[in-house]
Amino acid sequence: MAAFNNAWEEYRNPEKRRDDASHEETAHRVAWAAVKNKYEKDEETGNWKKKSE
Repeated sequence: MAAFNNAWEEYRNPEKRRDDASHEETAHRVAWAAVKNKYEKDEETGNWKKKSE
């Protein structure tokens, strides 16, 4: 949620976004990138779990 909120503020200006993406789409992409950086999806159960370090 923090990544989404930060991206919402940071990419408010359309010139800062890539590929004519919407404000909301950009914030979602940043948030999912943050999730995937710390968590991985278990292929068997489909649940997200914290990556082992």
